[in-house]
Amino acid sequence: MNHFELIHQDKASRARLGKLFTAHGEIDTPCFMPVGTQGSVKTLSPEDLKDSGAEIILSNAYHLFLRPGTEVIKKAGGLHNFMHWDRPILTDSGGYQIFSLALLRKINDGGVEFQSHIDGMKHFLTPENVARIQIDLGSDIIMPLDECVHYPCAKDHAGVAMQRTIDWVSRTKEFTVSSPEFIEQKQMLFAIVQGATYEDLRKECVKRMIDIGFEGYALGGLSVGEPKSLMYHIAGITLEVLPRDKPRYFMGVGTPPDIMESVESGVDMFDCVAPTRYGRNGTAFTSAGKLIIRNAPFTQDFTPLDPACNCYTCRNFSRAYLRHLFNAEEILGLRLVSLHNVYFYLDMMAKMREAIAQDKFKEFKKEFLKKYASN
Repeated sequence: MNHFELIHQDKASRARLGKLFTAHGEIDTPCFMPVGTQGSVKTLSPEDLKDSGAEIILSNAYHLFLRPGTEVIKKAGGLHNFMHWDRPILTDSGGYQIFSLALLRKINDGGVEFQSHIDGMKHFLTPENVARIQIDLGSDIIMPLDECVHYPCAKDHAGVAMQRTIDWVSRTKEFTVSSPEFIEQKQMLFAIVQGATYEDLRKECVKRMIDIGFEGYALGGLSVGEPKSLMYHIAGITLEVLPRDKPRYFMGVGTPPDIMESVESGVDMFDCVAPTRYGRNGTAFTSAGKLIIRNAPFTQDFTPLDPACNCYTCRNFSRAYLRHLFNAEEILGLRLVSLHNVYFYLDMMAKMREAIAQDKFKEFKKEFLKKYASN
């Protein structure tokens, strides 16, 4: 079954319009996935997400494995039932979290031993374990265990991590295709391309992943501290050799300008914690750039966060009120700004799709970034 349809490519760029088909619904691409790491997009309900236009969300297998545990979620009928979300879910394997959050970790070709950042308990996860967790969760798109290296990284170390990732991803595919539940639930498996910031490693990794064959391909190991120009360059090199008829997912990216640049290069899927994390800290993404609502100039500003936005927050509340909520430490403030930010991101993606369909993406991007930088 072909899970992805490439509908149109912008005539003046590599920006693509597509549709991804899953067991829980269709997804228009390019798309942004709000991040519900622990089975919840922080402060927002599933109805909030639907009203904002979310077609897919992301959760994290590492966090859900540790708490509440896979058995609890499986008994609830899977992650969709557990969190009352009937649209598609992509689950990240948690490889990045294991390497960044775990208290102690030991890695070998078999898998990863680590201590939980929650209670210090030791666990050993293999590519097969991680696939099993996500099959039990019932997510629509499964991400395999991979080894993500930090920046900067010596080439020999990056090469070892790349080879290990290829081996792990290959083992994940062997496990999933032999799983009756994986087939019955019509789940998809994406590959993750590693290789740090080395062009030849990235190209080699793509070639070998294509030889194995996957439903989609993700760019991993970027946006981990490298300069923006280098991130864009390596992403572009990688995208050039990825299959045209498969979805491309840029993991952990990013800010509106990052997404604009990446869509122009041919990326189809994004996730980032920025909308809700910034929202909880009182920073709103607007068409005129970021706005820190706690600041004194908004004390008597009775205009919306973004006059160009049609979200629930902007239709009903002023900057002055939102500033008051944050200064009074009222939880409603965190929720309202997070809601606005998620809506802003999803609305931005919808407008990008419209521009691509009309072969006007470059003009849209130029105008968007001009306004966004005006604040």
